[in-house]
Amino acid sequence: MANYIDGFAFPIPRDRLNEYKRVVEVAAEVWKEHGALSYQEFVGDDMNLEGTSSFVKLLAAGENETILFGWVVFESREARDLANEKVAADPRMTEIMTSVDSGFDPGRMAYGGFRSFV
Repeated sequence: MANYIDGFAFPIPRDRLNEYKRVVEVAAEVWKEHGALSYQEFVGDDMNLEGTSSFVKLLAAGENETILFGWVVFESREARDLANEKVAADPRMTEIMTSVDSGFDPGRMAYGGFRSFV
């Protein structure tokens, strides 16, 4: 069976990247403990290609923001659903999200679950 991924992109204030990284380091471990095969996040570097819409524009990022892009790999959608339930209930996630001012705003995140295609 092919893997399943959750993909996401969102803006973060540049001056909050270090704080956000502290959150992600915990979150990645929590997701992997609860069934994720891999957890990856990348910070925007080259955000423009002529003839396309940029993540910056699509996510309405301000001049003081950069884009984070990531995905979490699971064995299957069922494994993803179970892992996400466990992550949502894990007190470490609440603790890290409330104790660090990372600038993360879930309302500005583009997110989706993806099944294998090619």
